[in-house]
Amino acid sequence: MTVSSEGQDEGYTAYVTARLGWLHKVAVLLCQDPQRADDLVQTALTRLYVHWRKASAADNLDGYTRTILVRVFLAEQRTTWWQRIVPVRDLPESPAPAVDPAAALDLRAALALLGPRQRAVVVLRYYSDLSIEQTAEILGCSPGTVKSQAARALATLRSTLIREREVRP
Repeated sequence: MTVSSEGQDEGYTAYVTARLGWLHKVAVLLCQDPQRADDLVQTALTRLYVHWRKASAADNLDGYTRTILVRVFLAEQRTTWWQRIVPVRDLPESPAPAVDPAAALDLRAALALLGPRQRAVVVLRYYSDLSIEQTAEILGCSPGTVKSQAARALATLRSTLIREREVRP
């Protein structure tokens, strides 16, 4: 029994409509930029659509989609910096208001200090609540690498947050 192309499109549209917010949250946590997250999600959803027949038959469609998103993010990290920079024609007339760094530091800011792979491990393990094995499969590495990356990332987060707490009155 084959499903018509129209039926597949309806299934894809229903899935994307239901999961778009979640995908965007994961992308923002990975790349730390809402506009760039939009681009990551768009690229991931395009790839999902191309492989929709296979993806829709997967046991865990969310996992399949998340894997695509993380791989798109990591592939983008390997590109040269100038491909990720958007030039601005005119500078703003006035500087941005000063931000109190002590007040602005939160978990997202601390996440931004991590490298892309460590950030991906933290997001997959602790935000998406995946196992070590699932995270390793998505990242294409061994479980030992996931454990060591997670340990290093958590140590960095812990020291950053403790340091900021000591600085604040």
